[in-house]
Amino acid sequence: MSTAGRDSTIIVIPCYNEAERLDVASFRSFAAATPGVRFLFVDDGSTDGTATVLSALVASDPHSFECIHGERNRGKAEAVRTGMARALRHGRYVGYWDADLATPLSEIPRFIALLDDQPHIEICFGARVQLLGRDIQRRAYRHYIGRLFATAASLSLALPVYDTQCGAKLFRASPRVQALFAEPFLGRWTFDVELIARLSWQSADDPTRCPSRVIYELPLTAWRDAGGSKVKAADLFTALVELQRIRRKYHPGRGKFAMTRKSVPLPHGS
Repeated sequence: MSTAGRDSTIIVIPCYNEAERLDVASFRSFAAATPGVRFLFVDDGSTDGTATVLSALVASDPHSFECIHGERNRGKAEAVRTGMARALRHGRYVGYWDADLATPLSEIPRFIALLDDQPHIEICFGARVQLLGRDIQRRAYRHYIGRLFATAASLSLALPVYDTQCGAKLFRASPRVQALFAEPFLGRWTFDVELIARLSWQSADDPTRCPSRVIYELPLTAWRDAGGSKVKAADLFTALVELQRIRRKYHPGRGKFAMTRKSVPLPHGS
């Protein structure tokens, strides 16, 4: 983003056929009130009017909005990776957010404040925890499916992570975080889990950077189960298969994780 300074926060928004769901007014309102936050939309080969909607949004405020238009659909994981790879070269903090705004944009300043206040934290994950005083609206069957997968992910990673799949995450831009996005992910649904697995591998020789020390799960104050989600109950099986592939590739029993250092190189100076 040519207009973004290194002191800015850049939020990547992966989009696939979001023309009817994209809340353009909310993005414009938030951008006007929060000039330090910019948005990079990644149109993942949409076949509806998403490209037109995004082009109009960018034209209305090119300082706050930018868009990458993909020629074909490659899945959310690759859309996020593409956007993050670009954004990490320009922003101070870089993250990704679901296009349906299930997590409202008003949560972004809380993520920024956490990274500002705790310099040892490199990644802030949103966590959908139903607590008193919070407005977490989630359909029961999706909640229980999510808890089943979260438990499997936690056991696979050997970490007490509560919610890997919440679509709201913010990273401190650094060469080490760039390395997490250096190569394509194994699957379309479980790339969030693979990010943690990559971080575990990356920090194998430096326990001060292990996930439990540098990742913070921030309970959201609001989240709603937006209609029209492309994730279905049947996708749980696919996700569990992908989880096994991640475990096999990064399992610590296979050398020092199965991934070689050459496959995800750390940039010079890291």
